[in-house]
Amino acid sequence: MDNVTRGTDPRSSPPASPQPPRIPDVDVLRGFALFGILLVNATVMAGPHIGAGGALDASRADAVARWLVTALVSGKFYLLFSFLFGYSFTLQRAAAERAGAPFAPRHLRRLTALFLLGLAHAVLLFPGDVLVVYAVLSLVLFAARDLAPRTAVRIAVCLIAVVAAGLLASGLFTVALAEPARARDITVVIQEMAAARPDDFGSAVAANAGQWRDALGWNILYGADMLAAFLLGLAAGRRRLLADSHRYRAWLVQITVSALPLGLAGGAFMAVCRNGPLDTRWYDVGSAVGMLTAPALTAAYACGVLLLSRTRPGRRAAGPLAAAGRLALTHYLTQSLVMALVFTGYGLAWYGRFGTVTLLIGCCALYGAQLAYSTWLSGRVRYGPAEWLLRAVTLARRP
Repeated sequence: MDNVTRGTDPRSSPPASPQPPRIPDVDVLRGFALFGILLVNATVMAGPHIGAGGALDASRADAVARWLVTALVSGKFYLLFSFLFGYSFTLQRAAAERAGAPFAPRHLRRLTALFLLGLAHAVLLFPGDVLVVYAVLSLVLFAARDLAPRTAVRIAVCLIAVVAAGLLASGLFTVALAEPARARDITVVIQEMAAARPDDFGSAVAANAGQWRDALGWNILYGADMLAAFLLGLAAGRRRLLADSHRYRAWLVQITVSALPLGLAGGAFMAVCRNGPLDTRWYDVGSAVGMLTAPALTAAYACGVLLLSRTRPGRRAAGPLAAAGRLALTHYLTQSLVMALVFTGYGLAWYGRFGTVTLLIGCCALYGAQLAYSTWLSGRVRYGPAEWLLRAVTLARRP
C-alpha cells in the first residue's frame, strides 16, 4: 500500500539520471486491490445485520452476497497488496542506488513511519489494520533482499503450506470433537456484540486498542501468509515482471486460465465452511483450504486485470485505477475514516444496521468517488497527503 516511483526526486539525483517513469501496471493493480480491501473491511466494520426485534435478519439476497464476498474476495486482495509491497521494495532499493544514498536508513525510516501510522490507524479507526504487520515484516524483507528469486518463491510456498497445514489440523480437530453451535446461540452472541459497541470517542478508542491486542495471534498467523506474498513480490521485482509485462502475455493468459478454476473452487469451499451450509465447526478447515488456494485466485485476478488493461475498454478503466493506485495509502486510510464515522459510536453508530447488499452498494459508491477524485487530482499534485508524508520521512527531507 505504499506509493512508490521508480526513481527519486530530481533534486536528490545526479543530473545525468532523470526521473524514470512509474510502472503503470503496479499502479493499476494497486488501485484494483483497493476495492477488494474496502469490501472486506466494510463487512467487518459494519457488523452483521440485526433486524427488528434483535434477531439476525438476513434476506436471501444478503446471504448470497455475503457468501460471494467470502468466496471471491476474502483473503485474496490483501495478498495482492502484499505482493505489490514486496515488488515496490525492489523499486525503493533501486531508487536509493540511483540517488547514491544508503538504502538501510531509508528503509528503517520508512518502516518506522508505517508502524506509527498503522498504530494510530488501528487505535483510532480500524483495529484490523495491516500497516503495523507490514512494518514488522519489512525487517524480514530487508534481511531477504538478496535472495535469489527462485529461492524466495520456494520459501513462500513452504510458508503457505506450513501455515495452512497447521490451520487444517486445528480445524479437523474442532470438527471431530466440538459440538455444533446452535443458531440461537450465534444470534445471542451477535446481539451482545451490537449492545457492547462503544458510544463515544474515548470508549471507541479503548475498544479498538483491545480488539487490536486480542487479534495479535491471528496477525502472526496471517503475517506468515503476507510474508510469503512479500517474497513472491520480491522475486517478481528482481525479475522486473511488471515493468516488462507486455513481453509475457502468453504467461498471463496461461496463469489466468489455469489458476482461475482452482482459486474459485477453493474460495467456494471456504464460503461453504464459513457461511454455510456447513456449520461453524468447519470455519478453520475452510480457512485452511482458502489459504492454500487464494494465491491462485489472486494471480488469476491480477493477470486478468493486466490483460484487460491492454484492450480498448480496459485502457479507459486503467487510467482511473492507476490514479487511485498512486494514492493507495491515502485512500486506504480514508476508507477507514469514512467507515468509522458511519458505523462507530463517535460517528453515526450505524453498526449492524445494513444488510450486505446495501453495504456493497455503499462500497461501490465510495470507491467510485475515490476513482473520480484520484483522476481529478492526478493532474494537479504528484503525491497524496499520506504518500507525501511517508516519502518525506523516507527521504528525511521535503519531497
